[in-house]
Amino acid sequence: MADVAPDIWDRIEDYLVAEGLELDDLLIAGGSGAPTLRVVIDGPDGVDVDHLADLSRGVERLLTDTAFDASVYGLEVTSPGLERSLRRPRHWEKSVGRRVTVKTQLPIDDARRHTGTLLSAGADDAVVDIDGTERTIPYEFVTSAKTVFVWEKSPKPGARAKEQQR
Repeated sequence: MADVAPDIWDRIEDYLVAEGLELDDLLIAGGSGAPTLRVVIDGPDGVDVDHLADLSRGVERLLTDTAFDASVYGLEVTSPGLERSLRRPRHWEKSVGRRVTVKTQLPIDDARRHTGTLLSAGADDAVVDIDGTERTIPYEFVTSAKTVFVWEKSPKPGARAKEQQR
C-alpha cells in the first residue's frame, strides 16, 4: 500500500476536522482491479456506519477533478476497527495500553515477532512489555504492526449466582 499525496491528505483532513473527526490514515490499496483510495476516519466515540456513508459522499465530492477521482480509483471510507494497523506514530500513541503484535525486519533481542502490551510510543520508537520485559522497537525496523483484540470470556449464565451462594 502506498501513501497519498500531502495535498489530498490536507483537503480531506480539513473536511473531517470541520465534522469533528480525525483523518486517521489515507492510503492506496492495490488489487486485481482498479486501485482503491482508503480513507480511515476516527472520532472520539468512533464512527457509525451511517455517518461513514455520509462522509464517503463528502470525500467523493472533494476528490472530483483530482488525481484520485472516483472514476479512476475505488473509494473506501472506513474506521480503524477493533484491530488496527499501526503505521504512523499517532496510531501507536492512540494504542498505548493495548495488546500489539509487531514484526521487525531485523531481530531485536533475538526475535523478529514481538507480542505484548504497548507501554509507550514516541516519535521514533515504541516500548512493548513482552512477558515482563520491556523491549524498545524503533519504527524504522517495523515491517508490520497491529493491535490485537482480546476477547474476554464472560462467565456462563448463572455462574455468578452460584458463586454468590457459596
